[in-house]
Amino acid sequence: MNVDVNAIFQIAGIGIIIAMIHTVLKQMGKEDMAQWVTLIGFVVVMFMVIHMLNDLFKEIKTIFLFQ
Repeated sequence: MNVDVNAIFQIAGIGIIIAMIHTVLKQMGKEDMAQWVTLIGFVVVMFMVIHMLNDLFKEIKTIFLFQ
């Protein structure tokens, strides 16, 4: 199983972009939109993490031959 460093950078990039968008929207007085953007960013990252965990469990299953 190779470690995908790109996924870590993607998650960090999404976090930075969401933080900037949140700050801009909050300064414009649109706190509700800022919260929605943050929530959507969180959901996107969670889907990425769930996909990576699924791959990890598949790899563990093949290693221990629990097919």
